Amino acid sequence: MDQQLFLRPTSVIMQPETLCNLDCTYCYLPFRHERNTMALAVAQAVAESVRPWATSGTVEVCWHGGEPLATGRAHLGRLMDAFAGIDVKHVVQTNATLIDEAWCEFFAERDVHVGVSIDGPPADNASRVDRRQLPTQAKALRGIELLRAHGHEVHAIAVVSDPTPERARRLYAFAVECGIAHLGVNIEEQEGVNVSTNAHRQDVVTDFWTTLAASWRENPAVRVRELERALSYAGAVLRRDSATHRDGALFDPLPTVGYDGSVTLISPELAGFNSKRGTFSSGNVLQSTLNEIIARSATEDSWISEFSQGVKTCQLTCQYFDFCGGGHPANRYFEHGRMDGTTTNYCRNSKISLLEGVLRLDQSTATGDQDPGVSNDARGPADQDRSATYADQRF
Repeated sequence: MDQQLFLRPTSVIMQPETLCNLDCTYCYLPFRHERNTMALAVAQAVAESVRPWATSGTVEVCWHGGEPLATGRAHLGRLMDAFAGIDVKHVVQTNATLIDEAWCEFFAERDVHVGVSIDGPPADNASRVDRRQLPTQAKALRGIELLRAHGHEVHAIAVVSDPTPERARRLYAFAVECGIAHLGVNIEEQEGVNVSTNAHRQDVVTDFWTTLAASWRENPAVRVRELERALSYAGAVLRRDSATHRDGALFDPLPTVGYDGSVTLISPELAGFNSKRGTFSSGNVLQSTLNEIIARSATEDSWISEFSQGVKTCQLTCQYFDFCGGGHPANRYFEHGRMDGTTTNYCRNSKISLLEGVLRLDQSTATGDQDPGVSNDARGPADQDRSATYADQRF
C-alpha cells in the first residue's frame, strides 16, 4: 500500500441493499428505486480483507444503503455473520421508519450502533417522503422512541437545505427534545443525482453555525459532530499543537463496497457513478483483496491522481487547509466536473463558514454581544470582503 497517499484503513462501508423505501428529494443515490441485494460471498470477501486490519485495532463496518434495513433481518444477519471472530464494530445508518421491536432486539444482540437520518421538526423534515410522497416524520420518530426505550444511544444525521440562524435553533431544540445523543449536520450538497445548487450567502451560513454553537453552549445536552471538530481544532491551535499543521495530504481510503462487490475509494458518494474517463470503481472485492485494490489505485486510477493534485493546490492556496484537509472528491466532481479544482460550495458551507462561525461565537462572547447568532451582514448586504478570501480559489 502506498503510504504516501493513503492512511491505514480502519473502516469499510457496505451496501447490503440499493433499494430505499423513501424517496427524499435531495438524495444522491442513483439506484434507490431498484432492488439489488448483496450476496453473502461479497461480505465474506470483505471480512477476509479486513481481518489483518483488525490486528491493529477495531475495524468499523458501516452498513449503508439505499436503506440497509430494507434487506431484512435474516439477510443482514447473515452478512454480519461473515465477520464473526474478527474485531469489528457494526454500524447501521437508517431512516428509522422500519424499526420495530424485533429490529431493536437484533441491534442489541449484535451490539450494533445505530445512526438515524432525520432533519428536524415536521416542516424541516418535509424532504424526507416515502415512495408515495407522503411524510415519514411520525414513523421515524416512532423508530427513535423504540431505540431509546431499548437502551440504544441514538446518533442522528440531519440534512439542512436552508442554513439560517432560525433553522439552527429549531434543529438543536428538536435534537434535545428527541433525546438525540450525537448530532451530525450535513448542509445539502450538490452531488450524485441531486443537481440542486448548494450555493448560499456565506454570512448567513456562518450565522447558522454560530447560532448552533450558541444553542449548544446554552444547553450542551447533545454532542454536535461539527462543533466538536471545530472546537478541537481551535483548541489545538491555541495549544500550538504541531499536529494541526498538515505537511501533506494523506487520505483515508474509506472503501465503499457495493452490493456487487465493486469498490469505490475515498468518497462513498461516487459509488455507482462514471466519469467521461470511466467508472470510479477501483476494483472488485470478489477478484482482489481490499489491500490490493487500495495499493493499485494509488498509481492506476487517474481520478485519484487528479484529486491528489487538487488537494496539493488547496494546500498552497487556502488558509483553511489545516482544518479542512482538502475536501472530498465527490464535491469537486459534481460541482466542477473535475477532480483538480479547489474550493467548492461544500468547502464554504461546511468547513470555512463552520470554523468562522464557531470562532465568531468566542469573539462575540468576549465582547459581550447579546445576539451572537446573527451578524450585521445577515441583516443587510453580503460581506464582500470575506468572500474575497476564498471565492475564486478554483481552476
